[in-house]
This record gives sequence, C-alpha cells and structure tokens, in this order.
Amino acid sequence: MNLVKPERLNVGDTIGLIALSGVVEDRAYVERAEEYFCSLGYNVVLSDNLYHSNRYLAGTDEEKVSVLRNFFEDKNIKAIICVRGGYGAIRLINKIDYDVIRNNPKIFCGFSDVTAFSLMMLKRSGLITYSAPMVMSDFGLEERSKFTMDNFFKAVSENCEIKLKNTDKIYKNGSAEGILWGGNLATVVSLCGQDFIPDEPFIFFAEDLNEPVYKIDKMFTQLFNIEKFSRNVRAIVLGEFLESGSQLWLDDLFEEIASVHDIPVVSGFKITHNKDKLTLPIGADASLIDGELLIK
Repeated sequence: MNLVKPERLNVGDTIGLIALSGVVEDRAYVERAEEYFCSLGYNVVLSDNLYHSNRYLAGTDEEKVSVLRNFFEDKNIKAIICVRGGYGAIRLINKIDYDVIRNNPKIFCGFSDVTAFSLMMLKRSGLITYSAPMVMSDFGLEERSKFTMDNFFKAVSENCEIKLKNTDKIYKNGSAEGILWGGNLATVVSLCGQDFIPDEPFIFFAEDLNEPVYKIDKMFTQLFNIEKFSRNVRAIVLGEFLESGSQLWLDDLFEEIASVHDIPVVSGFKITHNKDKLTLPIGADASLIDGELLIK
C-alpha cells in the first residue's frame, strides 16, 4: 500500500479536538487546550460527543464513529487531536469507514489507547498518523512541557527529518531500516486477531505504564509468536515502561529478546506516558544506526 503523510499544520488552520475513548470528566483541560491553540493562531472545533458519558466511555460507539467520520470529511479541519486515551478504541476499529480516511488524509494524533486507531488507519487507509500528546495529559495542563510542545509542532508543522539518539542502554547494537510502527504495548497486543501488522519491514517502538515485567514479557512473546511480526520486525526502539517493578528484570528481558531474535534493541527514548514526550510519525520511513533513530 502507498502510505500518505498528511499536509503539515500551518498557523490559521483548524484543529479538531475529539473524544474517542474514555469519558471526559473535567472540562477545564479542554478549555485550557482550546485557549492555548487559539493563542498560537489556530482555530479549534470540538466533537459533538466531547462531554457525553456512556459508562466509562465518551458516548456510544455510534456517536464516536460518527464524529470521527465528520471530522475527516470536514475540509476545514486540518488536524485531529484526541482528548484522552483510557479505553474504547478497539470497540470502534471494525465500525470505521476507512475509505473516508483514505480519501481525506489529515493529521491524526494521540497515544496510549489511541494507538489502536493509528495502527488500523495505517493498515486499512495507508495514513501516516502521529504518536503524539493529547489534551488531558499535555495540551490542557496548567504547566505544559516545553519539550513536548516543541517536539509536537516540529513534527506536524515542519515535516522535517527527526534525529533521535538513545540516552540509555543499547541491549544489542546494529543497523535496521523500515517504517516506524508501534505505540503503547498493551494496546498493540489488544489488536491481536485483527489484520494489523505491516506487510513491509518495520522498526517497532513501544512503551507502557503500570505493567509488571512478566506482563511485558507475555506481550512481547505474544507478538513474536505471530509469524508476520517475527518476519518483518527489524529492530526494537524502547520508550519508558513506567512503574513496571524490577528494572533488573526488565533489562534482562530486553537483552533476552535481542539475543533470541537477533535484532537491534535500544532504549532511552522519550516515548512515554510521562510529561516530556516525543511526537513520532507512525508509518514514516526510519533507520536505526548505532542507537540513533532517523525518521524521514
């Protein structure tokens, strides 16, 4: 499939804030994010379901699928930013009209639960999306991370090459090329049973939060048990695995993965649930050489 990188975001463009996962309980975050974007010269629209509540979800599945379709079909909206993650994406992935997304490519941003949308949009629509900050965790904070904001606007507004050097450990050195693919590990694994893995070589990036080492082991094992994943993965780029328990066990696991599968594995990248986070284009061409990740 020919992959499409959306047009860059320019001052004066319209940003759509959308709720596709968990319920949005505090309007203050949305209001601060809207004020922030407007102060930078952007226009902002909110999805109709933004403050709807259906148990722990931001409205019904039908509502969320409808607002997503409307945002992609709206020619005035240049970028779509998810308000929060949580849970809900895998309820929607088989209800989305991916032809609409393919025919109306635009910037789509989020992380955590939103990983499921990004990977399925790439697979079924060929759209390069962004592992990127969201409203509740980033744009709507009273004190935003300059690191996160700078990296976000550089990625979506400049469309330039991104060079990242690891700041931690190289479990196995080496070189690799492929598209950049991945996201939140637990969400990636939740897609098992779908046709979601790239048909071409890829560099897998992953992070997670509140998952003990044995579950991280289980999730990587589950992915490597899929023949297409094992065949096409060329390297692993690790973000932060916050509150996972034993760092010693985690290091041992990643060394084992690198050795058993004979691929480069490096860590120390700000791919994370933490306040300081990178924005990465999922599906863009990438290379890894001596711990340095180059994304085109």
